Amino acid sequence: MKNLKFLLLFFLSTIFINCKSITQSTSEYVKKPTVYTVGDSTVKNGRGDGSGGLWGWGDFIGQYLDSTKVNVENHALGGTSSRTYQNLGLWDAVYKKLKKGDYVLIQFGHNDNGPINDTIRARGTIKGTGNETQKIDNLITKKHEIVHSYGWYIRKIVKEAKSKGAIPIVMSPIPRNDWKGHKIPRNNESYGLWAKQVATQENVTFIDLNEKMATKLEPLGENQVTGTYFYKRDHTHTTAKGAVLAASCIIDALYYTNNSLKQFIINNPKIVLPKKKNIFLIGDSTMANSSNPNTIGWGVAFSQFCDTLRLNIINKAVGGRSTRSYTFEGKWDAVKKEFQKGDYVFIQFGHNDAGNIDKEKYRGSLKGLGEETQQVERDSTTETVHTYGWYMKKMIRDIKEKEAIPIVLSLTPRNEWPNNKVERRTDTYVKWAKEAAEIEDAFYIDVNNIIAIKYEDLGKENVKVFFPQDHTHTNLEGATFTALTIAKVLKKNKEIGLRDFIEID
Repeated sequence: MKNLKFLLLFFLSTIFINCKSITQSTSEYVKKPTVYTVGDSTVKNGRGDGSGGLWGWGDFIGQYLDSTKVNVENHALGGTSSRTYQNLGLWDAVYKKLKKGDYVLIQFGHNDNGPINDTIRARGTIKGTGNETQKIDNLITKKHEIVHSYGWYIRKIVKEAKSKGAIPIVMSPIPRNDWKGHKIPRNNESYGLWAKQVATQENVTFIDLNEKMATKLEPLGENQVTGTYFYKRDHTHTTAKGAVLAASCIIDALYYTNNSLKQFIINNPKIVLPKKKNIFLIGDSTMANSSNPNTIGWGVAFSQFCDTLRLNIINKAVGGRSTRSYTFEGKWDAVKKEFQKGDYVFIQFGHNDAGNIDKEKYRGSLKGLGEETQQVERDSTTETVHTYGWYMKKMIRDIKEKEAIPIVLSLTPRNEWPNNKVERRTDTYVKWAKEAAEIEDAFYIDVNNIIAIKYEDLGKENVKVFFPQDHTHTNLEGATFTALTIAKVLKKNKEIGLRDFIEID
């Protein structure tokens, strides 16, 4: 009975302590001021998870602020204008949470220039800061609506934030990566100007983010800005580095204001960018780098078709190697130590596995996928040689043990045309690679057949240009052809999970 009472008291005290801890944690959160960001996709793109490599500055500005003293909540929504953000009730949701001493960072304008009424988005606002209005029957909502000016909507957010004792900060929209000569066009005669006018009229802090960010980008030049801070395919939305740059411009500007938010700025913050995914390339000379311009592996050209802002392409292929020799020489054990959870590992062997098993080079593996072995004497060492499939299966299992993702590729076709058809090896290494992948439940890409079909479409004479030295190794043009073909496969494949990282014009 005493034990039962003790256990009951212990259980109740645990609940009390946990409840007290939760209450204290909640209380501390409420006591701290919160920085709310409201805006469009340049503040928060999509779900704020970097989909497509795109980020908003609101996703990073918190890293510049002391999280022990201030909270940050990003309430921006892509596609909204100053008008639709409020019509959708998004501002009301923030407004209800506001308390005295909170901050509201406001940036709209990119979408305010759209049509006032249409069947697609109907998000435009009247230009300027005046009180003029336009009555419409909204073609999307089917409701009667009175549309106001851009400045009217910004002013409404500012006034309502101030009514709750919060501190609004108005910003001009970030610049687009749309160069005119060596200059980035400003918006200081449109939305940037109107944002400033509202801030001045309401006596709140204004940050000319458009000007400050453009000033930072212009010395770098369009070629360096594109592919670093913006993608070539998108002149409006920033990469992670672009979003960090925008956030840093806001922080830098705050230093020169009397806004109390600057008291929470961290000195020398360590900004953490999203972690890149790794793609390891494991194979032979048909994948590897080479100093010989006539023997370039496709792995050399592959990175140009990848989003290298989010991917590291790590080419560990070595010329002259088979599954056996890559393993025996310790290369596999060395590289697998680098694999991390979520990495991708491409494996492609076969050209050298047909070599001698017990003679110089010692790179031949036994045929098939079985468990049979052969003992080979090499100087003072006895090597146990396994089948090609055994080595492939082991590599796949090793990759999975590291929680990485194996992708098996059949070997590249040679420039050989028996019966006017490109040589395949569907009864040997192509077949065994596929079977190894199936047995170990790994992704498989039949590079051999896909490339062979494309070669046949090009014709012998055109393909011959890819192979200036021999029938196995390609030059850079041929390597690029193969790399692009593989990239296209990855772009189409939903299951592998790399399509979002492939950049093909």
